[in-house]
Amino acid sequence: MASPIGENLQLAMDTLRNHKLRSGLTILGVSIGVATLMAIGSILTGLNQSFTNEMKSFGTNTIFVYKFQPGIHVGRLTPQELNRPPISQHDIDEVEAFCTACEAVSPQVFRDIGEYGGTPDQAMRKGHVVAGIQFSGAMPNYPVVMNRTLGAGRFYTSVENRHHQMEIVLGTTLAQDLFPRTPNPIGGHVNVNGNSFRVIGVFAQQNMAGNDQQDLAAVIPYDTFRKIYANAREHFFAAAAKPGELQEAIDQIRIALRRSRHDKWNQPDSFGFATADSIIQQFHDITAEVALIIVIIASIGMLIGGVGVMNIMLVSVTERTREIGVRKAVGARRTDITQQFLAEAVTLTGIGGLIGILGGWLISLLIHILLPKLPSHIPLWAVYIGFSAAVSVGLFFGVYPAVKAAQLDPIEALRYE
Repeated sequence: MASPIGENLQLAMDTLRNHKLRSGLTILGVSIGVATLMAIGSILTGLNQSFTNEMKSFGTNTIFVYKFQPGIHVGRLTPQELNRPPISQHDIDEVEAFCTACEAVSPQVFRDIGEYGGTPDQAMRKGHVVAGIQFSGAMPNYPVVMNRTLGAGRFYTSVENRHHQMEIVLGTTLAQDLFPRTPNPIGGHVNVNGNSFRVIGVFAQQNMAGNDQQDLAAVIPYDTFRKIYANAREHFFAAAAKPGELQEAIDQIRIALRRSRHDKWNQPDSFGFATADSIIQQFHDITAEVALIIVIIASIGMLIGGVGVMNIMLVSVTERTREIGVRKAVGARRTDITQQFLAEAVTLTGIGGLIGILGGWLISLLIHILLPKLPSHIPLWAVYIGFSAAVSVGLFFGVYPAVKAAQLDPIEALRYE
């Protein structure tokens, strides 16, 4: 003997088959909502994974310090932040002298904002031009502090830095773009902002996804950079804390910088610092907010589908009034009628949820094919939320038609034509 649940599902499927077009249009709204949730979940998961790998590649003991808060900025900077003086070489010297918990400190200097017309840094070689590179001057201990390894060649030495050698170390992507047909660019020359440099090294790829800004880096000796750009004042520095002394290193850096930059006791810091973990958490917080917004937007599609479910179920109740009367006449209870129509509504939206999950998976696969550098996959939470929401929509919007059907008077229902 078939179970009531099995019978209700069988009746629900019969109703769907008898009204294919109407059922299909109703399912469409739910499917779009679920597919949107799946696709966005896939993109956000890929971005989170890529960004996390990128930041963790710097190491867990690295501290980043700049005049603004390192990380992801949402909104405009305050006037107080905009008026902050750049981190100076004197500030960095104070940190090196005071921070006993720091294993090494490596400054980087960039062109001043707006200097030389504000044009982005660009590298050129034999007709190949790459704009928007990350061009800077750094000390020889840069690879140690920033956890960078060399894939080819070597890094410059302290002697080469002091003698202002015109040497450069390139990121993987930048080297490939400038030397597309040269397997080993070591010894070649590139032009950066009108100055010629000899390539002595290429960094190992920072991120296997290949979309890391560090792979567009172009690093030259610190003293060479200061010689070429004598007015450059935009400093950033990273400090590697000794094992187990990360928090102590942060405290010592903060004390040294507040003293060096003459920050008054009742004023906020005139600088910002962050670790890889704090920047990752900041990024995750932002993507979580985006995910919440997307869930709300996707819910609109499901609500539209829910209204369609209620409509089709009300029509179904009207069309099957006589059938309901017959069932009641032969002993069907109100709960039996209610369960039957709820099963139909849940089946309708459940199928929509399954189709939406499949559609979201196909979109994720398409993203992976078109954007292979973005690791994308459907997270389990998106599948669970999507299908649960679809079923919940069927339950919520199916209650009223089901109750209406259950409350029909059997005698009046039998008279219905």
